Formats: sequence, C-alpha cells, structure tokens
Amino acid sequence: MYAIISCGGKQYRVQPNDKIRVEKLNAKEGDLIEINKVHLLSIDNQLIVEPDKLKSSSVTVQVLTHGKSKKIRVFKYKRRKNYHRTYGHRQLFTEILVKEIKK
Repeated sequence: MYAIISCGGKQYRVQPNDKIRVEKLNAKEGDLIEINKVHLLSIDNQLIVEPDKLKSSSVTVQVLTHGKSKKIRVFKYKRRKNYHRTYGHRQLFTEILVKEIKK
C-alpha cells in the first residue's frame, strides 16, 4: 500500500513507516498531522486516481524533528564588468514519519 501526497508544493510517494523530509511545517515535534492532499492511492495492486474517491482518503504523519539542510553557495559573476556576488542559503525542513494511510 502506498500513496502519492502533496506537501509543501512537492509530491512524495509514501508508505507506512517511511521517514521523509518535507518543507518546514508549523507543528511541534511529536504532533500528529493529517495530510488530505492525496493524488493517488494504491491498495492491493489497484490504483485509485479519481478525485471523488480520494476526497475521503488521508495520510497521518508524526513530526519527528525540524532542522536546516546543507548550505548551498550561490555565486554570480559577469565577465569584464567587475561584478561578482556570493551568498548562501540553508533550507528549513521537517522530518516526518508516516503512520497510517486511510482510504
């Protein structure tokens, strides 16, 4: 059994007991969250993709930790113009554990 969910503008394929990193969620560590944006559901080799049947489905997840991912460096440069800029970015994330997929 697996599901395709949408969280933070990205889509993820999840199964029960999966740990994934998603965009930062406004929830405390240990909270249970229900994600209702389910795009596809697979149960016993049957795919459910019809929006009417997916309205009642949801995925229950538990928030494990919050953190920052690895820092990236961005370097901009224009030749012969004496222009160069360097800056960095660290994306915030939330690590979640998939508890249950409800049909």
